[in-house]
Amino acid sequence: MTSSNIDLYLISLLDEPYEQELLRNPYSLKSWQRYINHKSRAALPERVFVYERACLDLPGSYKLWKEYLELRVRHLSAINPARYADEFEKVNDAFERSLVLLNKMPRIWEMYLAFLMSQPLITRTRRTFDKALRALPLTQHERIWKMYLPWAKSAGGETAMRVWKRYMQIAPERVESYIDVLIENEYFGLAAKEYLKVLNNTKFRSLEGKSHFQLWTEMCDILVHHPRSIPAEINVEKIIRSGIQKFTDQRGKLWTSLATYFIALGDFERARDIFEEGITTVITVRDFTQVFDAYAEYEESLIAEKMQDAEEGNNTTPDDDLDLDIRMARFEQLMDRRPFLVNDVLLRQNPHNTEEWQKRVSLWANNPEMVVKTYSDALATIHPKKATGKLAQIWVNFARFYEEGGRMTEARQILEKATNVTYRTVNELADIWIEWAEMELRQDEADRAFAVMKAATEGPRKSTVDFNDDTLTPQARLHKCMKLWSFYVDLEEGLGTVETTKAVYDRIMELRIATAQIIVNYANFLEENEYFEESFKVYERGVDVFTYPIAFELWNLYLSKFMKRYGGTQLERARDLFEQALENCPAKFAKPIFLLYADLEEQHGLARHVMRIYDRAASAVAEDDRKTIYDLYIAKSVSQFGLTSARPIYERAIAALPDAEARDMAIDFADMERRLGEIDRARVILAHASQFCDPRTQAGFWQKWHDFEVKHGNEDTFKEMLRIKRTVQAQYNTDINYIAATAASGADRQDAMAGLEREARAPQGFVASSTGPVGGTLTLTKTKETTVTDANENENEDEIMIDI
Repeated sequence: MTSSNIDLYLISLLDEPYEQELLRNPYSLKSWQRYINHKSRAALPERVFVYERACLDLPGSYKLWKEYLELRVRHLSAINPARYADEFEKVNDAFERSLVLLNKMPRIWEMYLAFLMSQPLITRTRRTFDKALRALPLTQHERIWKMYLPWAKSAGGETAMRVWKRYMQIAPERVESYIDVLIENEYFGLAAKEYLKVLNNTKFRSLEGKSHFQLWTEMCDILVHHPRSIPAEINVEKIIRSGIQKFTDQRGKLWTSLATYFIALGDFERARDIFEEGITTVITVRDFTQVFDAYAEYEESLIAEKMQDAEEGNNTTPDDDLDLDIRMARFEQLMDRRPFLVNDVLLRQNPHNTEEWQKRVSLWANNPEMVVKTYSDALATIHPKKATGKLAQIWVNFARFYEEGGRMTEARQILEKATNVTYRTVNELADIWIEWAEMELRQDEADRAFAVMKAATEGPRKSTVDFNDDTLTPQARLHKCMKLWSFYVDLEEGLGTVETTKAVYDRIMELRIATAQIIVNYANFLEENEYFEESFKVYERGVDVFTYPIAFELWNLYLSKFMKRYGGTQLERARDLFEQALENCPAKFAKPIFLLYADLEEQHGLARHVMRIYDRAASAVAEDDRKTIYDLYIAKSVSQFGLTSARPIYERAIAALPDAEARDMAIDFADMERRLGEIDRARVILAHASQFCDPRTQAGFWQKWHDFEVKHGNEDTFKEMLRIKRTVQAQYNTDINYIAATAASGADRQDAMAGLEREARAPQGFVASSTGPVGGTLTLTKTKETTVTDANENENEDEIMIDI
């Protein structure tokens, strides 16, 4: 190195040791590093001078070049690259020199590329990126692409498109980002092609989590809104139509998109054809609403544009006025067609919907020809087994249409055809026959109506057909349809004779399809016509057919009617009927029949028979009804035979009834004995009843016994009552019973606990004091005195105090 190519003025006296060392060993990295560290606080030219000399002697040192380039880049980081382009170019030249030997170092390339990206040098930057990709091994390319792709996207235009296109060769899964770049740079044709490739690739999985439908929708938006940018080889209409077939839940939107595509191309007539096709093929109201609203808005916009041109007078001609009139008429017709189009949509959803066919008929109410055509189309379309709603109503309304028009022959023909249709249920077929008969009645053709019903109910004399057997046709089961027979019976009762009506009722009974109401109606009909015995036979047939509880209602009616008719003239027969009614009668239905039986004997029979009936009833009726029966039994016995006759009844009642009812019965029994002067018997009865009367819950019973002893007893009987009371209380004295008893009597918890403590401290066989021990001592006299207390806490003025 000579002095001619070295700026000696940049070397100071302090640098001489380092210079001497470098003269001895110019290729030592450590020597240069020490020199650079020595110059770390020097001016930039001095530092650059040293770095340049070091990189010249050691051109392959990555460390020297990296520090040098970082120094140069850091120095220019705050200045404008356009204004100081020469300075930036010097640094660019340094990067180029470093890469002569360090072209495999990705970090140097990254620094250079980042530096170039800050400069307005699009072409040079792009070429440098390409050089980096060519120089570095494939494993290092991802580091370059991370910088290349964002820069290309910011550069935009053809540069972005081509860079991303190259990147797709190594990362085809990033195609969605590529498409976004194409759309941003308005390469809509290329974007559409990429979408087609993606959608045709069944193995493609979106990195952004988009579904197949979302990708398809995005492509559709591009095709529709940028039709002039789409190349001719892409058949937009075919693509959208395929989507209509594939995405059935988005048909409304896709039909609208296809029409919008032709509108954007200026092909308005084709767009109108698409709208018409859409509103006549969609199968949901939502899709129809989308297409129809878009169609109406399209027509309205064209009319508004034409009207604006006419108002401004932009060279309008008579042809333009005619075109405007045509468009106005077309728009009005579209609005008028809307109800029919909606109905078409619903019928396309379910062509077997009878209600929608009825609505369609009502839409054509003012056009008889279209009404007939609609009914014919409905009956030809609807499958009887798939019908939603009542198919029979379509036939009925069709016949009524002809009837209202006075064309009875056609109406009868319609109903005759309707009777041959295989409906889902027998009742629908029955509705047809009933409507036919009613139509004849409206025309005052009663004979025809009877003939219709006779033909409808015709069947084998001894039918074994099961009405609920769905394997048979409705026509084969029609003769067992109760709805049809009920109408026939009403028709006979209103317009027929007694004999014909009886024949219809008898036929119903033969077919074994009669209901309880039919039995009652038949019996009432015979009774009204004074066929009393036949009416009773009908009731007997009914109770043989039906079981309880229906048989109970029939027996009630039968027995009431029989007693009203014959009273006591056929007493034995009436008794036989009551015995038959009670023979298999469940306990819960027996009470009314027993009471009716007893009333019959009381009015027309013997008193002992009445007693015997009540005695039977007391053990035959349900448990809930026994108390009522015993009360009636006792009342009837007392009224017929005196008070003493009720004693055995009371005894049986107390033994048979539950505790609560037996207690009330015992109180009544004791009261009766008291009235008879049998004080001892009354006391015994009360003592017997006390065993199921807890003093803590049944204070009323013990109060009544207390009052009884005060009024009729003496000291011994009163003490015996108290002894029994203590015994019964001890019998019920358990924790659970005590708590339940206290809750029932309304005592609070504190009083209950105090009572328990007193019971625990009391000696066995004694009743605890209500106040507890006084002065720490419990005396026998005090304890026994306090036992004579009222069951309630209130004092009784009539209470007697006994000193034991």
